[in-house]
Amino acid sequence: MSTEKKTYRSFWLVLISGMLTGMGNGSVFGATLMCLMGRGGFANWGGPGLTAYDPSTFTGFIDWAMIVFGIAFCVILVVGLGRHEQAELKEAA
Repeated sequence: MSTEKKTYRSFWLVLISGMLTGMGNGSVFGATLMCLMGRGGFANWGGPGLTAYDPSTFTGFIDWAMIVFGIAFCVILVVGLGRHEQAELKEAA
C-alpha cells in the first residue's frame, strides 16, 4: 500500500465534494434567511460582478455564507479521513 496519507491522495475528492456539499447547504441557509427576513437588513439585493461578493448586499452575504460552509465541510472531511486512517492503522498494527 502507498505510504502517502489518504488525506493527501484524496485532495480533489475532499475539495470538490466538500465545497459542493457545503455550498449546497449554504444556499439552503440563504433561502431560509430570505424566507425569514426578506431583504430586511440589506439596503441592496446585490448584482453582477464584484457586487455579488459584497457582504453588505443580500447576494454577497449569501455567497460568502456558501463559501464559508464549503470550507467548513472540507475541514470536516479532512478530519474524518484522518481519524479513519488512524483507526485503520491502529487496527492493522
